[in-house]
Amino acid sequence: MDPILSIQNLEVEAGRKGKRKTIVKNINIDVQPGEVVALIGESGAGKSTIGLATLGYARPGCHLSGGKILFRGQDIMTMSTAERRQMRGKDIAYVAQSAAAAFNPAHMIGSQIIEAAEIHGVMDRATAKKRMIELCEQMQLPNPDVIGNKFPHQVSGGQLQRLMAVMAMTCGPGLIVFDEPTTAIDVTTQVEVLGSFKDAIANQGASALYVSHDLAVVAQIADRVVVLRHGAMVEEGPVDQIINQPSHDYTKMLMDAARPMPDSDSMTASKAATAPGASTGTSPAASDDQPAPDPDAPLLSIKDMWVQYRDRETNKPFDVLKQINLDITEGEIVGVIGESGSGKSTMARAIAGLTPRKQGDVLMNGVPMYKKVRNRDPLYRQRIQMVHQMPDVAFNPRKTVRHALERPLEFYLKMKPQERYNRVNELMQMVELDPRLADRFPRELSGGQKQRVNLARALAAEPTLVLCDEVTSSLDTVVGAAIIKMIKRLQRKLNITFIFISHDISTVAATADRIAVMYMGEIVEIGPTHEVLQPPSHPYTNLLLKSVPEMRTDWLSDLLASGELEAAAGQVQLAGA
Repeated sequence: MDPILSIQNLEVEAGRKGKRKTIVKNINIDVQPGEVVALIGESGAGKSTIGLATLGYARPGCHLSGGKILFRGQDIMTMSTAERRQMRGKDIAYVAQSAAAAFNPAHMIGSQIIEAAEIHGVMDRATAKKRMIELCEQMQLPNPDVIGNKFPHQVSGGQLQRLMAVMAMTCGPGLIVFDEPTTAIDVTTQVEVLGSFKDAIANQGASALYVSHDLAVVAQIADRVVVLRHGAMVEEGPVDQIINQPSHDYTKMLMDAARPMPDSDSMTASKAATAPGASTGTSPAASDDQPAPDPDAPLLSIKDMWVQYRDRETNKPFDVLKQINLDITEGEIVGVIGESGSGKSTMARAIAGLTPRKQGDVLMNGVPMYKKVRNRDPLYRQRIQMVHQMPDVAFNPRKTVRHALERPLEFYLKMKPQERYNRVNELMQMVELDPRLADRFPRELSGGQKQRVNLARALAAEPTLVLCDEVTSSLDTVVGAAIIKMIKRLQRKLNITFIFISHDISTVAATADRIAVMYMGEIVEIGPTHEVLQPPSHPYTNLLLKSVPEMRTDWLSDLLASGELEAAAGQVQLAGA
């Protein structure tokens, strides 16, 4: 049987003419009809570059310089621009790593999903809408018949990522390129989505290139795995062989870096000791119109906080957060876990003053914080910094990384130009990036590199409290482990306090001193990490833990066949969570 996709001796160069550097070299991959081939490797290994090349596309500054990419026997690299445009979306579809950057914020989601079907003449508008609703149901999206009437900012990150998969599948393409498609999806939803991906690929007879750094996910979805490093293939084989019997030292390192759930002995509730550093955690002096901070009060206190949004269709308010109460002491890491849409990010934004709260108080060392960040004292604005979930929409694409990092240094610390230049280089090294990357634009960095710059910008203000919203979600296992180590090191040396929001429970378990479990806008359980996760005392926590993928190829099929997930979900309903 002829492969549906055959990549032969592919080379990709980057840089200006005369100064180009080969970033992808000698890539040879065949994808058979109905087969899923996964590309794994560290951030910057060339995974997304190869995925984009299958659509005949190269990022700005890059050039497809050699080889062939045959789709159903036709060389994509020799196609005209019009021929490639006709192929994209219809025959080969792409699910991007960042759905937030891929959707147009000015148009409703539904019109964007059915656009390709209309342009290519695959189906009329009514049929395309019907197909969209069917796929939304398969993807376990809420209110599938009306979700298309929302704008991208009105749905959660996990929901938006699933909607992009719906958009890719609408035309029934022969090949789908998935670029980190479950990055923003919580574990309970991920199980259903992975099952839907497998069913959709099988039902459509489609093939897939699956780009991911999540090795447990790759174990469930892929038939074969290609391991990449520095733009070259280092190993290839069936998924079971790569996961369980890797032969190359680099592949073994990737497997070792995959983070298992720690045992009860390793999950301690120890709190970091105060240590001197750039950010000492000392309370700033109070302004004339604010009370003096209380050194004996918790660093952060949330008292009976409620947040409401307004439904676009009915214009009626609904509660997103309900009666949130949380105290955080100086120098600890508090993890927040829960499903997409449970209110994790909304809570962080309310703490930072980016989302107004309906009622309740947020206090730092006993000092009430205004609801809106613009009304807060500059010293308190400096003390709370946020690392946003989606780095693609967190930076000005027309400004360099250095400009982004220098802004807080100038605004908060009043540094002079040479001081700012030197400090930016230090910040880049702190997040394990080459300082020379500071003079690039965000689009010239990989997803993992942008997320590390995102963290560096928060640290630039020398804060007391950092709100990390899915800070490792776009990072591969090796880099993610390094980021976790760095966060714990900063906690110890600088006494920085972190609120660590994530749908990756194993990451939170390896990082946090305490964990808060959120469900439908409420904190249903909170306590030391080892008490919350081993054994779980709340039915919803139990459901989350059962949904964490394991590093074995039959985990997903066994879980779906066993009915354990449905039973756990039933217990949540009975508990009235």
